[in-house]
Order: sequence, then C-alpha cells, then structure tokens
Amino acid sequence: MIVALVVVTGLTALWFFLLRPRTGGKHAPPVVTSSPLVPIPVIGHIVEFFRSPHFMMQRCLKDHGKVFTIPIFHKRLTFLIGPEAQEIFFKANDDVLSQSEVYDFTRPVFGNDVVYDASKKNRQVQFQTMANGLRTARLKAYIPKIEQETRAYIKNWGDAGQIDLLKALSELTILTASRCLHGEDVRTHIFKEVQELYHDLDHGLTPLTVFWPTAPSQAHRKRDVARKEMVRLFTKVIEERQLHPERSDGTDILSLFMDIKYKDGSAVTMDQVTGLLIALLFAGQHTSCITSTWTSLFIANDPTLVSRILAEQKTVLGGDLNKPIEYEDLQNMELLHNCMREALRMCPTFIMILRKAERDVKIQSEGKSYVIPQGDMVVVSPTVSMRMKETFADPDTYDPDRFAAPREEHKQPYAYMGFGGGLHSCMGQNFAFLQVKTIISVLLREYELERVEPGMPDIGYDDMVVGPKGDCTVRYRKRVQS
Repeated sequence: MIVALVVVTGLTALWFFLLRPRTGGKHAPPVVTSSPLVPIPVIGHIVEFFRSPHFMMQRCLKDHGKVFTIPIFHKRLTFLIGPEAQEIFFKANDDVLSQSEVYDFTRPVFGNDVVYDASKKNRQVQFQTMANGLRTARLKAYIPKIEQETRAYIKNWGDAGQIDLLKALSELTILTASRCLHGEDVRTHIFKEVQELYHDLDHGLTPLTVFWPTAPSQAHRKRDVARKEMVRLFTKVIEERQLHPERSDGTDILSLFMDIKYKDGSAVTMDQVTGLLIALLFAGQHTSCITSTWTSLFIANDPTLVSRILAEQKTVLGGDLNKPIEYEDLQNMELLHNCMREALRMCPTFIMILRKAERDVKIQSEGKSYVIPQGDMVVVSPTVSMRMKETFADPDTYDPDRFAAPREEHKQPYAYMGFGGGLHSCMGQNFAFLQVKTIISVLLREYELERVEPGMPDIGYDDMVVGPKGDCTVRYRKRVQS
C-alpha cells in the first residue's frame, strides 16, 4: 500500500506540476519540486512540507527568494513573503484572490450555507451581523463580564501555587467568550456540554482535513457527531429564548444571529445560527488563548517589564489597583497593548493565510515581475514574514517598544499581520484585544508569575494552530498591594 501510494502520488505530482501546461510563462514563480532535506524524487518536497511547513518556507525563502511555488498533490501553493510581495494579497478583492474556495474544508465544522460556504450576498449579511455584535457599545458591556469570569476563575487559587498557564487561559478564554458571545443562559446552563463538543469540533480540524475534509478518520467522525449535538443544544436554547426573552440581556451575539434576515427575505435556520456561533468561537478561541499565554509568559520572563506594566496599571486606574476596569482604561493601557502585539508578531497563531487566484495576478518583488497563475493557492506566512530583519529590527527579540513612537515599526504597509490585514483583516481583533488585556490586567495585578522552567517554551510550528510547545507551568504568588 505504501509503494502504491508513493507511485500514485508521484504520477499525480508529475502530471499536475511537470507535464500540465501552466499559465504565467517565464514570469511564473520558481517551482520547488525537490527537497535537499528529504531526497525522495518527486515527492520529497511534499514530505518536507508536511513535516514542517514553517521551516520549509524559511528554506525556500533563502533558496528561491520571496516568491515561490510549492506543489502539494493536486494543488499549487504560491508563497508571497515580505511586505512588498504581500501587498496584492491584502489589497485584492474576492474577484481576484478569493477566500471561499480555500476554506471550503471548514464546511463540515461550520455547516452548509455558513460563512465561506454561503452565497456572497448571504455571507455579507452574516459578516455584517458579526460586525454589529462587536461594535464599541457591546464591547463596553463585555468588559465587566470578562473581569467577573476572570476573578471567579482565580478565586480558588489561594495565595500561592502552580498552574499550567496554557490550560488555564484556554479554559478562561472559552468561559469569557461563551458568556459574552453566546449569552448568560448558555454560560450558566449548558457551558460544560458546549465546551466538550467544541473540543471534538476543534480536534476534527487536522492537516488531513485541509486536503480531504470528509476522510473517514476517527477525528472526523467525532467532529460530525459533535456538530449534530451542538445544533440540538442551541436549537433548544433558541426555542427557550423565544418563549422567555428575558433570559438574555440582549448584548450577546446569539441574540443578533437569531434575528438574521437575508436580502431575499428568507430567515436564518437553526443550523446556520449554530454554525455561525461555532465559527465565531473558532475565530477567537485560538488567537485569544494562545496570545494571552505568550504575552503572559514573555512579561513574566522580564521583571523590568513587569514593573513598567504595573506602573502603567496604577496610572491608568488612578492608583487603585482594585478598581473595576472600564473601556477607556483598556484604551489607555498602551504598554500592555504593545506587549500583546509583540507576542502576536513573534508567535502568530497561524503559519499560513490563504487565498485562491481567480485570474492571473501580476506582482513585483525584489525588482522582479511575477505572474501568479490562475488557480494557484496564494499564501502569506505571518510566522516567516514577521521575523524578517528587513521589516523588524532584531526580530527574534521580544521588544514591545518597537510599536511605540518614534519607532512604530509596524506602520510599514503590509508588514504586521497579527490579525491579518487589508480588506479581510480580522473583524474580531478589537474583542480579542479587549478580552486578552482584561484577563492579563487582572492576573498581573493579583499575582506574581514566574516560569518553572527557565526561558521560554518552544513554538509548536508542527501544529495546525501555532502555540507554545512544552511545559507552560508557572508559579504564582499573591501580590502584596502597595
């Protein structure tokens, strides 16, 4: 079977990438069809890619420049590295570089007619509803909920101890997100079930899913069962809300999703509402959890930075470190904000962001002209691009001050991709900043944190979602208020 797979893969690769005509002509990006690290003819580069796409991209950047193509089975992935090459990626609309075809592997998780599977008109309505749910007025209402959840979570920690920070912040992130986005009734009555089902949905998104979303794997079977059960749970919640509207304070996004009307007059279905809630939780959970973990670890690893942040907290909160946080307070926590941005620069959540070329696309990079052929998957890499010396000074050093005046290194167009950029920048980034900053502000005011293992954990570049790899245990000790 292994021999047959190698032969089939080799023949497929040979046909698609060596024999099949490819548009772009002499201006097409260089194609990577071998690997010095995995010297297997025709498929060595595929093995290298699946082993570690991040390190392969770094190698190809060095060997081939900032624009190159890697064929993976029946798909061609053309990579754009660095601000100049990436410009078209963030400026082009869906008629040129489309999201829908690239992210169709999310359909089994989100459902039919949800987000990338929805028609363009319906998707616009869904996105606009999400945007309405994340307006400033609602964000202000979320802050006390996040602070209350955080304080309730740490209430039983005691004066000192040890915790796995990644695990703790993962739990806290989904607690706060559920209360704000799903609503009080979901958080109070069915959160445990939602959390368990989300776990199976999350683990049902694997590297295999990207290329074969319906593969008969155990992870996919558990994913499909979890989604059906999630629909059943939220259908019950929606029906009960319709009978008892007082069960919601009206600030959660579920209440908005329930009232969606499409431009053709049709109403949203229960299945679609559930899919939108799942999509929203997926979009925020990984970024907020991982970013809060990295930010906390980087800060705890630098006593001088801890002192500066506590001084900022005192100033912003008027000297009262027990004062409840308000929206304006978070806006004034500039150093904490920059700490989060720097954590996202050094340790972005995703290795790659993708689009599909709907037509031949002309670009410029390093004084050369390229034509990305129609049909290619076009990829930018936050993990590679935001560690380039040409873009960020001393890029492997955690330095939040690079975002402050007068340096402001992130202002170079298309250099910083903490939340994507351009036409499709993440609409939830304001909620993420608010959520993470509120949680970290409470933690740092209440406890001193210290890594058990020296230094910082490795970065898990081999995973679908890039997080800390290894032990994230910290010692905590109740802070003496001065």
